[in-house]
Amino acid sequence: MKLAVIYDSVTGNTRQAAEWIAEGMRKAGAEAECFFIDSADKEYIRDASGVVIGSPSYVASVTPKMRDWLMKAGGMGMAGKLGGAFSTVQYTHGGGELVIQTILTAELCFGMLCYSGGSSQGEPIIHTGPVGVNGNKEKHNSLEYYRENFTVFGERFALKAAELFGTEK
Repeated sequence: MKLAVIYDSVTGNTRQAAEWIAEGMRKAGAEAECFFIDSADKEYIRDASGVVIGSPSYVASVTPKMRDWLMKAGGMGMAGKLGGAFSTVQYTHGGGELVIQTILTAELCFGMLCYSGGSSQGEPIIHTGPVGVNGNKEKHNSLEYYRENFTVFGERFALKAAELFGTEK
């Protein structure tokens, strides 16, 4: 089963988070690829059973580049796929949940099924998607502190995709 992680990244933190999500997906037995939005493989995405989309927070929303990409993504055969979202922020209260909500709203408009394990999966509890705070501005913080949340999210996402669609596609 193919899964895709699509992201925008300015400082490399969201790219790192995307790689951790794909690592978790592979741990669950899925074929997972990460794509920067400028070089997303449209054929791979069309063939994927699930797509997780991530963006850094930019004025408490997705980046302008991600917003433009989302406006076109519905034409990439997204309907019926499992969807997920994630974000990275430079400040603890930097709008990560708003970024995730923007992405999930777009996914719902595309006809995707949006994933949330919520509290049903136990610790770590990830309701709408993982958010990581990098150490660029908050020196007491580090994206590495959030690695488990991203990998666990990827693993859980892949297991749900396999449950919904089977392991072959």
